[in-house]
Amino acid sequence: MTTDSIIARCEAKGLRMTGQRRLIAEVLQSAIDHPDVEELYAMANERDPKISLATVYRTVKLFEESGILERVDFGDGRARYEDAEREHHDHLIDMTTGQVIEFVDPEIEELQERIAKRLGYRLKGHKLELYGVPIKKS
Repeated sequence: MTTDSIIARCEAKGLRMTGQRRLIAEVLQSAIDHPDVEELYAMANERDPKISLATVYRTVKLFEESGILERVDFGDGRARYEDAEREHHDHLIDMTTGQVIEFVDPEIEELQERIAKRLGYRLKGHKLELYGVPIKKS
């Protein structure tokens, strides 16, 4: 995991960091979930009412194209975003509430490595999304 902030990585890539881009980067940095553009806009708009939805869309697209953000899609029709430099993790999506639970499981990681090796590959990366509903307690 990188210790650099989103702003620092944007600057290192030579992106011009306007005040509004900085604000959007700060909002993204502080997000604890996987916000979509509308949610990012709402959070940024609380701090700067002059920011437009179009600016947020353009900035998110720029950050994604620059490898700063990663788009994730959990099957709910909303493109969501997370920091592309976060430590690896997988997702469990609650299909009743839409809650996204991040997890890391060493057994799953090892199994994926074994499968790739058995098929003649060295694993360079992966994404795992599990979709489920809560088990009813009796």
